[in-house]
Amino acid sequence: MGGGQVRPGALVNGGPCYHHHPNLHRPFLNGIWCAITFNLGPMTCAFGHCDFFNLAFGWCAITALGNFNYKKGRHLILWDCKLIIEFPPGTTILIPSAAIFHSNIPIADGECRYSFTQYSARGIFRWIEHGFQSEEAYLVTLTKKEQEEEIALGKQRATEGVGLLSMLAELEAMK
Repeated sequence: MGGGQVRPGALVNGGPCYHHHPNLHRPFLNGIWCAITFNLGPMTCAFGHCDFFNLAFGWCAITALGNFNYKKGRHLILWDCKLIIEFPPGTTILIPSAAIFHSNIPIADGECRYSFTQYSARGIFRWIEHGFQSEEAYLVTLTKKEQEEEIALGKQRATEGVGLLSMLAELEAMK
């Protein structure tokens, strides 16, 4: 299996990950993400960050929950895009959280805000691509030339993955 290209669908129902490890439990039946996080505040606020361990070109679903005035606080800031977005309770947004530096504005005293995120770590894709073993364990099975080819393939995968994301000009053309 090593060296193959793993698509996100490999992680959901019927994919090789669950066939190889049938005792794995999905966060949600038929869900597409491998992990979830509940941030239970009561005044959850995220400082600026990128989720570097997530798949760089993969989507992260962030859901805002709680009781707060979204006109005055809890805006989502996408720093690289120079965007500040109102983010009302009950709203879900999808962002490539490993590729975009993001944070949010605090809420007022007396309000409550929670969040629920769904995402997949990049290491899971690499682990499957490397025949259900760590990168280190996989690389020692390769010759020096094969290791160089694997590094080049990794760079190619990254370029192809970024190519899956929409460019600003494409989004502006949709207006």
